[in-house]
Amino acid sequence: MKKISRLFFSKLLFAIFLVPALLSAQNEIDTVKKKEVKYPQFQFKGLFQARYLVGLNNDVDLLGVHHANADAFSSNSFDIKRMRTQVKAAIGPHTEVVALINLAEFKTDPKNKVLENAYIKYTFNKHIGLTLGQFRPWFGIEETYPIDIIKSLDFSNQYYEFGKNGWSSFQIGATVTGVFDINKIPVTYALSALNGNGRNQETDKDNGKQYMSRFVFGLSKKNNVNFGLNGGIGEVQNRKVYAVGLDLTTDVKLSDLFFVDMQLEAKQATNHNLYFTIPTANRTAQVNDYLMRGFYFLPNFRYQINYKKLTSIEFSCRYEYLDTNFRLDSNVKQSLVPMVGLEFLKDYGARIQMGVQIDRFDKNVPNTANYNKELFVLQVQSRL
Repeated sequence: MKKISRLFFSKLLFAIFLVPALLSAQNEIDTVKKKEVKYPQFQFKGLFQARYLVGLNNDVDLLGVHHANADAFSSNSFDIKRMRTQVKAAIGPHTEVVALINLAEFKTDPKNKVLENAYIKYTFNKHIGLTLGQFRPWFGIEETYPIDIIKSLDFSNQYYEFGKNGWSSFQIGATVTGVFDINKIPVTYALSALNGNGRNQETDKDNGKQYMSRFVFGLSKKNNVNFGLNGGIGEVQNRKVYAVGLDLTTDVKLSDLFFVDMQLEAKQATNHNLYFTIPTANRTAQVNDYLMRGFYFLPNFRYQINYKKLTSIEFSCRYEYLDTNFRLDSNVKQSLVPMVGLEFLKDYGARIQMGVQIDRFDKNVPNTANYNKELFVLQVQSRL
């Protein structure tokens, strides 16, 4: 009887200590299963951007081209500026694939258009990530954020001009990005190697490549002051080209509801795109005789309202100076773009903007886009 009692007591103690252990182990397994992330993970985004345009000059069309003979053309029009769809697929904890298309570009010849982003990115850690494919390389402020949250009606003139020369906009190549600290100053960097002949090209136009770098120093966390340095060198059709730039951004909170942010950017580069459009007999032997330079200043005043669907009211006014051939045939283009914007929902989920683009040239060139003009723009956008 004593043996039976001891055996029963032993089994009871075994059960008392074993069962909680087994339950605890099962809970840990269930927790691990809950934390386990399944791949691939998909994220879909979109942007709709429509405009109503009114040309304020009788002899300039909506594309900005002057007509000396007063040809018949439209001076007002509705326009679909962008209809973007993006899919991002995380295929692992460190790897993502991104595709972005702009369906609005089917309204004209879609060759070398429509497809904007198409790349794969592998992030080793916060200090280093590798991107390969078609993307926007970092070479200034505007390359680091999407068009739907800019503080004006569109990107600057110099952004598009540098894009024609392979330094900005969508390009094919590879880039390394990351962050590190220098004496407690955070530094964001990007090192890129590009074909330099734009997007959706079958191959590079020659064996030369364009190499660029960008370093952004976080000088003040309180006012979000960042100073950027950009530099690039390259070879285009056996000729050496270069680009340099610097920029400064800040975001100041004046009160709980009133904010002011500012952007200042200046760049200079070889305008090899212009050089190779000029007949050989009419151009100099040196490609670096053809230089472009520009800068812009963009202050933006934001008042937080948070009244029903209306989130905020913004006012901005960008001043820009651009000369695409200042050494040999200078013709400075100065642009002023005042804009009022109403933001609905959060993070520009819906937005209405109204503004005027005013362009002034040192020399008007008839029957070209280098002619004084004013364009009124009413723009509506929604982020999907």
